[in-house]
Amino acid sequence: MTTHHNLAVMHWGTYRVSTTEGSLTGVEPVEWDRNPSAIGQSLVGAVDGPSRIRRPAVRLGYLKNGRDSRQGRGKEPFVEVSWETALALVADELTRVKQTHGNQAFYAGSYGWSSAGRFHHAQSQLHRFFNQLGGYTDSTNTYSLAAAERLLPHIIGELDVLQKQHTHWSSLAEHCEMFVAFGGLPLRNSQVNGGAANDHSLKHWLGEMQRNGTHFINVSPVKNDLSGVTNAEWLSLKPGSDTALLLALSYVLIDESLYDARFVASHTVGFAEYRDYLLGHKDGKAKTPEWAAAITGVEALAIRELARKMVTKRTMINIAWSLQRAFQGEQTFWATVALAAMIGQIGTPGGGLGFAYASTNLAGSVRRTFSGPRFPAGANAIKEIIPVARLSDMLLNPGGHYQFDGKDCTYPDIRVVYWAGGNAFHHHQDLNRLVEAWRQPDTVVVHEQYWTAQAKFADIVFPVTTSLERNDIGSSSNDGFIIAMRQHIAAQGEARDDYAIFHALAEKMGFGESFSEGRDADAWLRFIYDGSRPRALADGIDLPEFDDFWAQGMLEYARPDEPQIFLKAFRDNPELAPLPTPSGKIELFSQTVADFGYEECPGHPFWYEPEAEAQHEIAARWPLHLLSSQPRTRLHSQYDHGSVSRKTKIQGREPLWIHPVDAATRGISEGSVVKVFNQRGAILAGVHLSEDIRPGVVQMSTGAWYDPQDPRLTASLDKHGNPNVLTEDRGSSRLGQGCSAQSCWVDIIAWNEPLPEVTAFNPPEFVVV
Repeated sequence: MTTHHNLAVMHWGTYRVSTTEGSLTGVEPVEWDRNPSAIGQSLVGAVDGPSRIRRPAVRLGYLKNGRDSRQGRGKEPFVEVSWETALALVADELTRVKQTHGNQAFYAGSYGWSSAGRFHHAQSQLHRFFNQLGGYTDSTNTYSLAAAERLLPHIIGELDVLQKQHTHWSSLAEHCEMFVAFGGLPLRNSQVNGGAANDHSLKHWLGEMQRNGTHFINVSPVKNDLSGVTNAEWLSLKPGSDTALLLALSYVLIDESLYDARFVASHTVGFAEYRDYLLGHKDGKAKTPEWAAAITGVEALAIRELARKMVTKRTMINIAWSLQRAFQGEQTFWATVALAAMIGQIGTPGGGLGFAYASTNLAGSVRRTFSGPRFPAGANAIKEIIPVARLSDMLLNPGGHYQFDGKDCTYPDIRVVYWAGGNAFHHHQDLNRLVEAWRQPDTVVVHEQYWTAQAKFADIVFPVTTSLERNDIGSSSNDGFIIAMRQHIAAQGEARDDYAIFHALAEKMGFGESFSEGRDADAWLRFIYDGSRPRALADGIDLPEFDDFWAQGMLEYARPDEPQIFLKAFRDNPELAPLPTPSGKIELFSQTVADFGYEECPGHPFWYEPEAEAQHEIAARWPLHLLSSQPRTRLHSQYDHGSVSRKTKIQGREPLWIHPVDAATRGISEGSVVKVFNQRGAILAGVHLSEDIRPGVVQMSTGAWYDPQDPRLTASLDKHGNPNVLTEDRGSSRLGQGCSAQSCWVDIIAWNEPLPEVTAFNPPEFVVV
């Protein structure tokens, strides 16, 4: 039996690690990973580097004046304290708030990716603690996908379920003749996974499809959004105009009688209402290719030709997650579903519909699915939740009213924000507004490994171990592996794992025994593994005893006998295999959504003219459309301080891609530093010129650690280049209330002043009291 005892599992891959005298000295990808991510190399030098948090720390003002010092967050030095002092401060504050304001005053909807391990999963640990404390205000949905997550259950089904049902890449390679990628198919997005990414297979399968003659079309303002395909056709369009293009494609199918009338009649509802809208019977504007050409910048003839090709070839229509991270983002996904339904290839090998092939190495995986071991968090007694992207709204407007997916809701009055395993100062929009919101609660507690902006803006910071410093189990629902994550190095400084911290807090507050159930961390590993074995067997996977698994170090599940075809059973018989929608069919018109009464989100795919006009007015002042993409060199903001990410910086700043024409009109050159700004703030960025981006569009990756030049000032210049300083904090619509980061306009000027030092990776100032 081959054993694997030196494996480290990260969200971006599995690696063999080397240590010397207790320090990490080498990281090598495993041999079964066909296109390993370079991000793993950042571990060396980072886990024990100067950014590491080694002792509990309390903000000076909070230590002296408690909650009355909230305006000092992000401005003041810290004091390193003992674990006893820090735990007592937190336990006392949680007790006070619970007794005075009730459990709904705790916000523990902590968002972030944290560890790939299934036991030392920060959010699960946090939620178990607060559930046993009596509950907390939670968040729902994701920054990545909230608009789609709320829309799709009304019209086709739950997104997280659908993604695991997608047609396997092997079927696409054999049968797909044309792959149309709205928003591209970026290799960088396939680097990561919510659990582990053991085999980065996207590049392999794209190669197989190319060799078999699949024609790829990249519908995006950015050419390298389909970088894994060498001969892809690039259909460049204006950002935010995809819905108009999709409506026009559907119009052509109706106008030229090309749509599959039998499939539409048998597998959808609401076609008559949608047809009337497309033909202009409702608003007097037919959604013709000529209408769409004026909006998208795509020639009308090209739109007609694409629609005709789609119905003559076995066509897969794929939509990237990024397209719904915008105002009216729900409409892009709805229009995509409608177009695929009208073409009529849903449920066929190699054709139909895809919700973000590439993203998180998930859709199309040829592995057997299994949910894996899970740490039980328990039930939350507080039922109120907020949309995750409405964080600042909640903190700034306690008691304020808003609408969400057909419901009238009220924001709670939050007194404690408790965050573990994430970085709001990465993923939230309009960071200057978040700074203001972050200073509203009485207390902010953060578990962190490194001195990120979120840690620097906290009151109390607990130092947490990395996954290299503890035992765990790595797995992902679609990855095909389960791996023993052994501890490789000792904890840095006084760092503890999240379980140990919450157990200590629970003991101080009188429920330590119920939190731990008498188990230490290693006993919990055995418990959650044993608990997963019956579920695995139900999925056709026979897991060995825990001791055998731990000794072997790695298990690979057998692959399915036949490739999976998305919604095949539904296609074969919609009566016997209905969708989980009100009608059991694909809803081109949803009476449920129509009854919500939202002007901006009626009961069918829709182009909202007032929003389009508002965007034109904004563009007249801020002429460049900023796209903020997922990074290639890190996971969100994780390991931005690592060597891989730092090597790509330009004069220490996050790169900005700009077309040479736009650069020339501003006197900007390759490798220079510019100021990127709008009404919400300003950042510095390093310039990269490229003809692979549409004129009038600029692109930056998210995840550069927020680094205000003077945090004592309102809207201080971010020296490092975090694009979320500039993005607007506004819900996608009242239906989804999702992140709208891609609807962002800016201007750029050359930076001719002395460059300020980047201090994002430096620890805060410490004082002794």
